[in-house]
Amino acid sequence: MKVILSILFCAFFMVSPPDLTHIRKIYGLASGNTEIIAQLEKELATVSKDDNKVLVAYKGAVLTMAAKYAKKNSDKKEFFKEGAGLIEFAIASEPENIEIRTIRLSIQEHAPKFLKYHDNISEDKEFILRHYKNTTSTAVKNFVKLYVMSSESFSEEDKMIF
Repeated sequence: MKVILSILFCAFFMVSPPDLTHIRKIYGLASGNTEIIAQLEKELATVSKDDNKVLVAYKGAVLTMAAKYAKKNSDKKEFFKEGAGLIEFAIASEPENIEIRTIRLSIQEHAPKFLKYHDNISEDKEFILRHYKNTTSTAVKNFVKLYVMSSESFSEEDKMIF
């Protein structure tokens, strides 16, 4: 009986989704940090389109960041394409989710121009400005605020809202 319970306990933790609070916290440290990007890739590896759409967006964002460090150009393109696709899937699934919009903005602001993944910067910025005050989750508000304060898309006047 103890063996069966141990197996069930281990199986539960092996297939449980990544901790969103943890992912949210270290995502802000990932830009330019290959170790954190690799850690996030590993933690989000099991996330699929059927999972929490915020986690899907984080997985997409991490794949786009990982593209920068891939060895082959074909891998760079594939990682970025897959990552952007996951972000867009998450947005299409939950277009009113401010956290997902912030994730997309964070990637589009820093994507190289030749990738042409910048079309929604103004849209996401305006969405964030309109919906921030109605966000009820303190954790999400903190995540959005931290990003906005470091973003070049928001003016000093915009940042005063946060």
